[in-house]
Amino acid sequence: MDIAFERRGDGPPLVLLHGIGHRWQAWEPVMGRLSAEREVIAVDLPGFGASPPLPPGARYDLDTIMDVLAEFFGKLGLDRPHIAGNSLGGLFALEAADRNLVGSATALSPAGFFTAPELLYASSVLRFSRLAARVPDGVLARLASTPRRRKAVFGMIYGHPDRLSIETLAEDARVLRECVGFEPTLRTGRRVRFRGACADVPVTIAWGTRDRLLLPIQALRAQQRLPGARFVWLADCGHVPMGDDPDLVAKVLLEGSATARVAPAAEPAVGEPPQPVEPVERPLG
Repeated sequence: MDIAFERRGDGPPLVLLHGIGHRWQAWEPVMGRLSAEREVIAVDLPGFGASPPLPPGARYDLDTIMDVLAEFFGKLGLDRPHIAGNSLGGLFALEAADRNLVGSATALSPAGFFTAPELLYASSVLRFSRLAARVPDGVLARLASTPRRRKAVFGMIYGHPDRLSIETLAEDARVLRECVGFEPTLRTGRRVRFRGACADVPVTIAWGTRDRLLLPIQALRAQQRLPGARFVWLADCGHVPMGDDPDLVAKVLLEGSATARVAPAAEPAVGEPPQPVEPVERPLG
């Protein structure tokens, strides 16, 4: 299927995946910093932003999205690129790493580590946010006209919504209310937990200390699930941290995509006993 995306910069390729109800422009605050050192490909997931929905009958589940990503990588000539994602995109990034589709994965407050009550809470917040996004643009602009009001309206998603322009927030609201992938993704997500190990791929998980959607307690579960991953706290950042602290987030993404697993060695010749091979990481630069 056709996927909308933005491609900038030069260097090792880094694919960026947004969260539920969002769009590739969520990464705009860090695109300049990243594209100075990476070829950055920011994606609109199926049914979000400018990307069309999945074909009729297709499920918005992990298997389907992984197939879409694998096809997308092939079309762009990307051989196990680095990947990073936020929220839902973070879950997809980890899943792609577990399936060995990517060279490294960086996940910012990834979904998939919640309990049933925490998922119900997050789903309720997201549905309320989508309902609130249906107010007329003029009303929304007045609600976001001061830092205090902006925090009240958008503070469940961003740690510092006052650092984003009213135009950006208004467009985010429009995309949220119009995205056709929202409800099917949310329904499918009730049964989704991340169960992988990402044993052969370098993984970084970062969590905003002010995340009010996927609460920081979930970071501890992620650490238990992936003890070999690198963990980073994003100080004073909310659920979508790119606009809260672009310098910090860009630093984490660049560091997370600085190494990749070397491809496994060739099969031994006939009659030659196989030798144990350990996963090896090498710096990119």
